[in-house]
Amino acid sequence: MRSFAIAASVAALALGLAGQASADPIIIKFSHVVATDTPKGKASEKFKELAEKYTNGKVKVEVYPNSTLYKDKEELEALQLGSVQMLAPSNSKFGPLGIREFEVFDLPYILPDLKTLRKVTEGPLGAKLLKLLEPKGITGLAYWDNGFKQMSANKKLIAPADYQGVKFRIQSSRVLQAQFKALGSLPQVMAFGEVYQALQTGVVDGQENTWSNIYTQKMHEVQKYITETNHGYIGYVVIVNKKFWDDLPADIRDQLAKAMKEATDFNNAQSQKENDDALAEIKKSGKSEIIKLTSEQDEAMRKAMEPVYKDAASRVGQPLIDEFQKEAKSTTN
Repeated sequence: MRSFAIAASVAALALGLAGQASADPIIIKFSHVVATDTPKGKASEKFKELAEKYTNGKVKVEVYPNSTLYKDKEELEALQLGSVQMLAPSNSKFGPLGIREFEVFDLPYILPDLKTLRKVTEGPLGAKLLKLLEPKGITGLAYWDNGFKQMSANKKLIAPADYQGVKFRIQSSRVLQAQFKALGSLPQVMAFGEVYQALQTGVVDGQENTWSNIYTQKMHEVQKYITETNHGYIGYVVIVNKKFWDDLPADIRDQLAKAMKEATDFNNAQSQKENDDALAEIKKSGKSEIIKLTSEQDEAMRKAMEPVYKDAASRVGQPLIDEFQKEAKSTTN
């Protein structure tokens, strides 16, 4: 009887330990390269809150902002290796992976307004682009806005000629390289977290970014002029390691998809407000002079960048460019 009781106790203990092990939460490491108080930073925290709530604690999301886990040159490889489960890289980061089609988002003036952007990202065109990630071991979950880009430098940038010889920091994108070469500038690829110091020390003369990124990274403190061009768009694709995502229990995956949908709506609602607020704060600081272009000056910039489309067609495909332009026309008509 004694041996039976011991065996029963051991079995109960084993079952208890097994139950405890099965109760360990699924960990999602979510790495990104911007500050917590940006739209992406806040949305990643919102996703953490909702994911943990909807899964009743079965999932724990660890958010690593401001390149604290991986820099933007390292994070995609880390995701493919499974060292991190979730990222929100900018669209231009997929070109170096061989998925050049995402560089269409980098074309100057390709997306005239938020209405066109939403039609692309929430429609079949956006879904088609996400499918291209799967052969690389990546599942695309959502598109998150950052906003439209402005140009900054320590000299006034008004006419295309003003860009001649200016060293510009860019993200790793052949389209962005072509954009600045068309203006006679000297593009230099650099990690986002290194831009402030590079501007401060004169390693680069200027950069392009959204108002919220300029403000939260304090770039306006080391740039005398910012030209309001709205020439380009910065957006992110929230991605997850495909094997990790596919191996999740179906109910957990559904709950996380629901959390991601709500976090996406939150991000996109915040984005414009954050940029408006950042612009107001930059103006209030008085550290950068804001330059607004006339319609004639704006048209001269657009004309100067027309060659970029021809250069990009060989990389991203003319049919895809045509699809984007068709969506833009159908929205404005």
